[in-house]
Amino acid sequence: MIERYTRPAMGRIWSEAHKIDLWLAVELAVCEAWSRRRRIPEPAMGAIRQAACDLGRMREIEREVDHDVIAFLRATGESVGPDARYIHLGLTSSDVVDTALALATVEAADLLLAGLTRLREIVGAQAVRYKDVVTIGRTHGVHAEPTTFGLKLAVWYDELGRQIDRLIQARRDMAVGKVSGAVGTHAHVAPEMEDEVCRALGLRPAPASTQIIQRDRHAFFLSVLAVIGGTIEKMALEIRHLQRTEVREAEEPFDPGNQGSSAMPHKRNPHASERLGGLARLLRGYALVGDENIALWHERDISHSSTERVIFPDACIVLDFMIAEATDLIERLVVYPERMRRNLELTGGAIYSQPVLLALVDAGMDRQAAYKLVQRHALAAWDEGRSLRDALLADDEVRERLGPERIDRLFDPTAQLTHVDAVFQRLGLLPAAGEASNESGDSGEERSTKAAAGIARVDALPSGS
Repeated sequence: MIERYTRPAMGRIWSEAHKIDLWLAVELAVCEAWSRRRRIPEPAMGAIRQAACDLGRMREIEREVDHDVIAFLRATGESVGPDARYIHLGLTSSDVVDTALALATVEAADLLLAGLTRLREIVGAQAVRYKDVVTIGRTHGVHAEPTTFGLKLAVWYDELGRQIDRLIQARRDMAVGKVSGAVGTHAHVAPEMEDEVCRALGLRPAPASTQIIQRDRHAFFLSVLAVIGGTIEKMALEIRHLQRTEVREAEEPFDPGNQGSSAMPHKRNPHASERLGGLARLLRGYALVGDENIALWHERDISHSSTERVIFPDACIVLDFMIAEATDLIERLVVYPERMRRNLELTGGAIYSQPVLLALVDAGMDRQAAYKLVQRHALAAWDEGRSLRDALLADDEVRERLGPERIDRLFDPTAQLTHVDAVFQRLGLLPAAGEASNESGDSGEERSTKAAAGIARVDALPSGS
């Protein structure tokens, strides 16, 4: 992955130097196990424990032998001396490579989980902050009924929780090693020794393996990363839509000194959101390659190996960047409640057609007849820039069934939003109804999910735009 999208901590995990460190860690864990079984004499372990691999020397050898693990073993052996003959006893290359890949992936997953948890906290905090900011809900891109901006964010908060669960499962699936030999028969390393080595490395042994750990695990991990990227893309796409000039209900932060266009000084473009959408496509591509890697010849070929050198580092690096970018974007999102209120009235009140329809049905009118009546008035109000409320007040049949006061109440957006708090309570972003709260605003018996996630209360948040 190019430096532009590589954050230092994730880049270190997937560096060539760290990969070799992990290969060496696997080899040393196996040597320690052999030592406990007295196959490697203790005097030899002194030299083996000091083993190191010079990357430059390894690359030089690889140019000769065209095999990176052999080059690694030779370069490492040169640092050990005669006792190097005990390194790699009973192993095949994939015992080292696959187990080390598991270790790197677990490290990367932990970093991604920390970032994803932080992103969810920020989304939750913003959801609470804008819980009561009324905006128009859109279906098919067309005005539908009122919602709140906070509820939009609460949906994202809920989805990010599921993504965290999926990533935890994918991490668990990847946290396995294998020391089962050339075709997985444990011909030269007994299963109990494999258990011991994996345990020393913080992994579980793959219950059954061929020469490799089976690639359904890897495909699932990459698929989860792609699905997380899809959620981030969904959030970014919504922000892009809201930033359109005709809408402008929210937009990305535009810091002093920023320039949106090389040609047009007035532009403030949603660069970050668009970048997130593009990078999500990469993740889906990596996931597709991971799926292709599941089916290999017999006990193993190496058609998966070349791709995994690219897709595992790149997928983790890309998602790490996306999470950080999305976190900054949501935390500093610029929101325009006044524009939301103005947009709410663009259809002349046509968005209240369903409450009117239901009120007429409750008043005894046939549903289809009521639908046609309300539709006629709503479309005319929308098309002609008139008020649906005024049209209904002027309709004798409607006025007779509902009366002016009830008609007025039907055009109050808050009447359709009375259950928003219940959604927030379900998510743990607000205390459950009737739950006692202490001075800090958290439930008396057990802190809510909101507090546990470190989400600030509404009154503790900085004032919005």
